[in-house]
This record gives sequence, C-alpha cells and structure tokens, in this order.
Amino acid sequence: MINRRHIRVKVMQSVYAMMRSGSDNLVKEKEFLNSNIVKLYELYILNLQLLVEVQKHAKKIQEKSKKKFLATSEDLNPNKKFINNQVLLTLKNSIALKKYIEDYNLSNWNLDSEYVQIIWDEISKSTIYQKYINSDVLSFADDQAFVINIFKNIIAPNEKLSEYFEDYNIGWSDDMPYVNTWIYKQLKSLNEGEIFSLDKLFKDEDDYKFGKELFEKVMLNHVEFEKEIKDKTPNWDMERIADLDMILIKMGICEFLKFPSIPTKVTINEYLEIAKDYSTEKSSIFINGVLDKIQKDFSHSKRIVKIGRGLL
Repeated sequence: MINRRHIRVKVMQSVYAMMRSGSDNLVKEKEFLNSNIVKLYELYILNLQLLVEVQKHAKKIQEKSKKKFLATSEDLNPNKKFINNQVLLTLKNSIALKKYIEDYNLSNWNLDSEYVQIIWDEISKSTIYQKYINSDVLSFADDQAFVINIFKNIIAPNEKLSEYFEDYNIGWSDDMPYVNTWIYKQLKSLNEGEIFSLDKLFKDEDDYKFGKELFEKVMLNHVEFEKEIKDKTPNWDMERIADLDMILIKMGICEFLKFPSIPTKVTINEYLEIAKDYSTEKSSIFINGVLDKIQKDFSHSKRIVKIGRGLL
C-alpha cells in the first residue's frame, strides 16, 4: 500500500504542476492528483499480472513443442517445475487479481505481448532459472525464493520494461522503485496454501484523505506560506530558492499549522528525505534550517497546536 511519504511526493508533483501551469481550477487538479495515485495501483497490478502471463507463455511454448513433427523426448516430456510453481499458480488463481484486471480492462500484456516474451527470454536464459529447474527440491519455500529472485534480479531492473512503463505513464518513473519494493515484500510474506489477496491502496481512511487535504490546503494558503518563508530567510533572494525547495517548505508549514495529528519532527524528517531524492544536493540542509526556524518560531508564538503527547 502507498505510504505517506509517497503520498507527499505525489502532492509535491501536483503542486509543482499546478503552479507551473498557472491553473486555478483546484477541483480539476485534485482529480488529477487522485488519478495519479490510483494509477500507481495499476502499476502494482500490471507487475503481478506480468508474472502470471510469463508463466502462461512458458506453458504455451511447452504445449506447442509437443506438437512438433519431429518432437524430441525433451519436447514430449518437458520440465514442468516453472509452470507448476506454487507461487505463480497462487497469483494465477487469485480471484481478486482476476477481478481487478477484468473490471479495469487491463489488456496491456495482450496488446504488448512482446514484453512478456522479453521477460521470459531473460528468465529462461538466466542461471537463476537453470539452477531452479535442475534442482530436485520441490517445496513452496523453494518456489517462493525463485519467484522473488527473478522479480528482484530480472523483472524489476529490466530496462526495456521500465521504458515501456515510462512511455505508458510518465508518472510511473517515480513509482516503479516503490511498487517493486511493495511487490517484493508481499511475495516474501506469502504463505503456503494462502489465497492471494491484493493489498489495499491506502492503509486507512485517514491516509486516503491526507493527500487531497494536503494539496488543497497548500494551494489555498501558499501565498501566506511564502510570506512566512520570506520573513525567515531575509538574506535570501526568493527567486534563487529552487522551486521544489519552496514547495517542500510550504508543505512543511502546512503540516505544522493545518494537521494537528502529525508531529513536527515527522514532518521535517519526511521533507528532508524527499528533498534528498528530488531536489538539489544542498536542498535538505537548506530546508532543514528553514523548517526548524519556522517550527521554533511557531511553537514560541503558540501557532502550532498539536493533538496528543510528544507531537512537537
């Protein structure tokens, strides 16, 4: 499921896009933000579906080989360890996965089946695959370790697949590492005999509302927040502050003042980590200094009101 840091990243991107475009249609931009978050879930589904499609593809190849006019003994009696992999069959038989694919008509791997072939070629030629099918070990744990191994070392880092996802949805370039980690953890937590269920997109209703509220409150108050930043950075030319740095500081101020249940330390730490990934080399130091100064000033003037113990 999506965590709050990634929700913040999505909000940051939407704030940046809205400010750069000059749009004043907040309702439309909120819908765009929500669409981007929902699209992340589609990427999660497509990766799971790809595992199933690769297994189906391998099975078709074996069935086709049996019908050769001069079929070899290997063609007639193929190694079925891969197509009988218990984890892949668990995904294949998942009612929840099937339903989502049908409900949202996700036909990517039918329309762009060459990517299924690309992944299968890499898997079948890998030492991971050869070691797996030549092993006499038949267990759920062995099947699970193999699927995790090919996902981590072959599917997740595949450049052609990454390019396909980026071309399909530009926002997925930032989502891929997050979704890959998400799937890795879910595959690792799967137990033998367990029915595969899809993870929820949001942990709870609070997380569902968080992104929309943060985006809306930043956009409605960003002029006021900018004045706060000017007051706390008198020696800085505002035009020289990187756009993303300004946005991240505004988002931090918004959480200080408008989100009483989020500790100020959490807010500062989250935006420092986001700055390290998305802004300039020295941004995290600058943002830390500004947010720390603003937090202390707001606390002294009692403008920050947090609910619960230890929230400052």
